[in-house]
Amino acid sequence: MSDRDDIRQRTLEAAHLQTIEGNPLDADDLAMFEMFDREGFSVEQQLDYVRRDLRRRAGLDGKEQASAASSR
Repeated sequence: MSDRDDIRQRTLEAAHLQTIEGNPLDADDLAMFEMFDREGFSVEQQLDYVRRDLRRRAGLDGKEQASAASSR
């Protein structure tokens, strides 16, 4: 089995466990985790990527984030 096959198998197993837990992964989630494996992201890089993506999805850019932090 090639590295690519191993990565795909691990990702599918993780997706299955998420489904069992009641939190299934969508196609974007699967692609993201495959990218992490394929490109050798460290745990810190993975967390940074997910945090930036969440901020992007929430519509927060640098200015809004800075004002939110200063209002605390």
